[in-house]
Amino acid sequence: METKKITRPRPGHADIPGSIKYHQEDMRNILERSSARETAARVAVGAVAKALLGEVGIFVFGHVTAIGKIKLGGSLPDMKYEDLVSLVEKSPVRCWDEETSQKMTALIDEARSTGDSLGGIFEIIISGVPVGLGSHVHWDRKIDGRLAQALMSIQGIKGVEVGIGFQAAYLPGSQVHDEISYLSGWGVKRLSNRAGGIEGGMSNGEPIILRAAMKPIPTLMRPLGTVDMKDKKPVSAQVERSDVCAVPAACVVGEAAAAWETARALTEKFGGDTLEELVKRVEGYRIYVKQV
Repeated sequence: METKKITRPRPGHADIPGSIKYHQEDMRNILERSSARETAARVAVGAVAKALLGEVGIFVFGHVTAIGKIKLGGSLPDMKYEDLVSLVEKSPVRCWDEETSQKMTALIDEARSTGDSLGGIFEIIISGVPVGLGSHVHWDRKIDGRLAQALMSIQGIKGVEVGIGFQAAYLPGSQVHDEISYLSGWGVKRLSNRAGGIEGGMSNGEPIILRAAMKPIPTLMRPLGTVDMKDKKPVSAQVERSDVCAVPAACVVGEAAAAWETARALTEKFGGDTLEELVKRVEGYRIYVKQV
């Protein structure tokens, strides 16, 4: 059965630039290849990366902090990593706070009823990262650049920040940089973590904090205006099967992408031909760091 050609591009999608770039009259060839279905493979390899990181005490945790106008208030609850993950897994929108989760769900239902879509923000926290992953002298090895690229490569992501991110541009240095202390048996310690665990392109021993902003899905059940590329006349945009909000799913992809990039940086620094060798090298390095 022959499928109908798609010639009515959706605002905010890859339809127009992709069809122009590859000389495609049928935009279905573009929209299928630009689909976020591609991220299924990334989630799979990310699971392997998370398992590897767990062997050396590094844990990757993601949760949704905002969907549309509904934002999560306050800081993460003080509880075990496993318990926090359990709270997020129980939420349909991957938000650990039940009240906020319900409000987010209600907002999604409202957007669905009006044929609209919603974006939002998710946060990735990588704890247990040793000092020195990344580089301060190689632009392509800077850990913040690598993690930002990994998150920005996820479909629909329009912005990434580390630590307090864009807020740092509006504050004086005294309210941005983290003061340093020394704890016996621990080593160098920062009194806050506004830097988000990264300084000079390298991990600094504090948890790495990343946030990614996702735009609303471009396919709307009440489509926006566009032009038919056959005759250039004004029409309504193509309507395809689509979700209302993909932020929770993107959070899962973000965890995987961040885990993979962190695992890459870890193995680059510590090497080794076996898991046992890698674990031993990381453990020895952690002892060294505490004695600096």
